Order: sequence, then structure tokens, then C-alpha cells
Amino acid sequence: MKKVLLTLVLSLAVMLSTQAQSKFGYLNSNELLAMMPESQSMQEELQTYAKGLESQLTAMQAEYEKKVVEYQQNETSYTDIIKEDKIREIEGIQQRVVEFQKNAQQSLGEKEAELFTPIREKAMAAIDKVAKEGNYTFIFDSGAGSFLYAAESENILNLVKSKLGL
Repeated sequence: MKKVLLTLVLSLAVMLSTQAQSKFGYLNSNELLAMMPESQSMQEELQTYAKGLESQLTAMQAEYEKKVVEYQQNETSYTDIIKEDKIREIEGIQQRVVEFQKNAQQSLGEKEAELFTPIREKAMAAIDKVAKEGNYTFIFDSGAGSFLYAAESENILNLVKSKLGL
């Protein structure tokens, strides 16, 4: 029992000593990114891109609606073969509209990632510099609940691998 208590006290002392040497910081990365002028221009460029996709989608939907109205107005005068052809044409347009919506959403996400990556990299480079200059061991992101920086000296991967025999 004395050994367990002594081990516990020593472990606590080591932990407190380690914490006394560690320096922690935090920031809200969302707030930081929103302050950066590049973020505003990125949002404007993304909105312009989205409006272009939206106008193209609107044109496709207008074509679809026009074909449906035309079919409904002339359905009685169409032969069965023409009706089938017109229905296939309308279904084809509808399919293209659905496919375009899906592709546009994916394209918008890719464009956002493309525009956002350099901004995030710039912010992370500044965080790394501040962390190293200030001798921070960890910097937390209060907005995302994650680490933005961890000193390499605190990486215990090799210790854990050793324990697992890896």
C-alpha cells in the first residue's frame, strides 16, 4: 500500500512539474480566419462563382418548364410516337437539371476548398511562428475544440508504439 501511495505521489509530482514547464495558449480559429482580409475576398469570389452556377441552373429549369408547358398545350395534337419522343426529351432535360444540381454543389465545395486552403495555411504558419517564439507547448482552438499546435517534444507516439511492441 505504501508503494502504491508513493508511486501515486511521485507520478503527481512529475505531472505537476511537467505542467509547470508547459505553456498553453488558445485562440478561436474561426474568429481569426474571419478577420483576415483574404477571407472577405474569398467569400466574394465564391459568391460570384455560385451566382454563375445558379444562373445556369435557372436557365436549365426554364427550358424544362417551357418544354413541359409546350407538351401540355399540344398533347392532344401529338401522335403516340411524338408524345413518347417529347416525354423522353422532357425526362432528359429533367435528368440534366438534377445532375447539374449535384455537380454544381460538388463544384462549389471544391472551389471553396481551393480558395480557403491558402488562407488556412497562412493562418497556421502564423500560429506556428507565435507558438515557437512564445515557447508554447500546446495551442488549442477554442472554436473547434482541437489542437492547432503541439510541440514535437510532447509527441509520445514512439513510447506508445514501444508499449505495444510495434
